[in-house]
Amino acid sequence: MSNSDLYLTISKPSEGLFKDKGSKFLAFAFPVENEGQIKVELESLRKQHPGSNHVCYAYLIDPLNPRFRANDDGEPSSTAGKPILGQICSNNLSNILVAVVRYFGGTELGVSGLINAYKSAAEDVLNNAEIEEKQIMQKVKIQCSHVQFGNLMKYIKNEDFVFDAPVFGLHCVLTVDIPFLKVDEHVEQLTAIEDVSVIDEY
Repeated sequence: MSNSDLYLTISKPSEGLFKDKGSKFLAFAFPVENEGQIKVELESLRKQHPGSNHVCYAYLIDPLNPRFRANDDGEPSSTAGKPILGQICSNNLSNILVAVVRYFGGTELGVSGLINAYKSAAEDVLNNAEIEEKQIMQKVKIQCSHVQFGNLMKYIKNEDFVFDAPVFGLHCVLTVDIPFLKVDEHVEQLTAIEDVSVIDEY
């Protein structure tokens, strides 16, 4: 990511389906940014499909420092999570969770059949998804005096930055999303404002 602060993800949840020998593989894709959101989506799917045999999934988050996981949820090792993750990677996607809910149809599919089923279900849900290009942002926590808060907000709004609600105490503290490749440039300009300092970047 050294020369780009752009990545591909999906703009909203999507669904897909694959059937084989009576088994149904319902696929779901979600845009996510952290493990907390992933946990919520997986718990919701399990509640919606209490009669399913497996809820297998894979995710990839954080385009700067990619973190991923593939889970077979009781299926034979590497027959479910890995092929799902393979589809995420082959589409060069990040900040995404793909889960496949299986309803067993009574006929064993075998290792190769399972791999194909989970791959095909993931492929279908991603074919149905709306892919979008997004900018990698870095959160910067800024502190300033109450006197300079107006000048700080003027800069932030002029740059059209997204920011969290300010916290007012002894100082004003604000967390701002800044494009990754321009963090140093904006930090320099922000700290040039009197009584403004950066207290954290993450």
